Amino acid sequence: MDSAFTSLVADALGATPFRLLDVGCSGGLDPRWRAFGDRLQAIGIDASRAECARLAKTETLPGVEYVPTFVAGVAGKPVDLERGQASPLIMAVRERLSFMRTREIRQARLAKAEIEEQLRHNAWEMTDLADSTCPAAVADLLAARDWRDFDYLKIDIDGSDFEVLQTFDGKLGPAGVLGVQLEVNFIGTESDSDHTFHNTDRFMRRQGYELMRLDVRNYSSRALPGRYVWPTPAETLFGRPFQGEAWYARDFERAALDTAKLLKLAAIYSAIGVPDMAAELLQKRGAGLAGLGIERALDLLAAQAQSERIHKLGYQRYMQGFEADASHFYRREGDYTWAERFAAAWSAFRKPRR
Repeated sequence: MDSAFTSLVADALGATPFRLLDVGCSGGLDPRWRAFGDRLQAIGIDASRAECARLAKTETLPGVEYVPTFVAGVAGKPVDLERGQASPLIMAVRERLSFMRTREIRQARLAKAEIEEQLRHNAWEMTDLADSTCPAAVADLLAARDWRDFDYLKIDIDGSDFEVLQTFDGKLGPAGVLGVQLEVNFIGTESDSDHTFHNTDRFMRRQGYELMRLDVRNYSSRALPGRYVWPTPAETLFGRPFQGEAWYARDFERAALDTAKLLKLAAIYSAIGVPDMAAELLQKRGAGLAGLGIERALDLLAAQAQSERIHKLGYQRYMQGFEADASHFYRREGDYTWAERFAAAWSAFRKPRR
């Protein structure tokens, strides 16, 4: 993870904090935001009381708090742990997938495992949980801490994500939120209340946010399990698109933002993997970003764009290469991963023969 640009922005912010609200903080805050150092202020919310206690014990930043509670669209609305928080269709499809069979195989071991292993298997329901009969509303938690303005929102709570997201209807812009990271489902019905990508995307666009990145996670069926992408059972190299991560942010061209918010938006662009947007922001708004050092900032963004290169070019030479239609702007045969080769071969195999 390239955090050099974020660190540069953090220095330019001076005493101005970067505020993160992480709803579903199991596993800890994303390390990319720790590049803000002691300017990072965060509220992490999770249903696992044990995980919040573990995270709080190891936290080194004074501005980070962990809150053990279930959250819901309406405060006090009980969470049905037996049925799950997701829609019946999503839960039914989930049971047909290979990673759920692996969890069944490991069930007995997981019940006795340490919390870290349980969470790696997304078996958070096996940990010591908060009271599911009395969940909180996120708005109440923010009000209690006088958080009227914050910069980044993440929601990943395995079920009622869309319900909780909708409680921010009309509030994200006024709260100064620049970026929103959401787990989305590609399984669902035509209902406008389903936690699906299409409903999430419509909602976010109504709030004035643009989709900046979309990661799709494929999950294979129990009938023919695919190889897992990670050392833990989850997404696989092939299978249907089941879940994903959607990254939204304000488009600086369409938003009236002060200097601090522009700096933080540039850092968010870089941190979520769209350094090109950060470079465009610097080119068009850089004159008002005193203290950043635009030339150095562009060099760091160019380095991020060349993550596969050992000897990285500065921004000016990088752009000169592009204008010269240099060969290093094109991928070579040897650059493709095994998964990409497999996908290309499978696509060719399935292509109708005439």
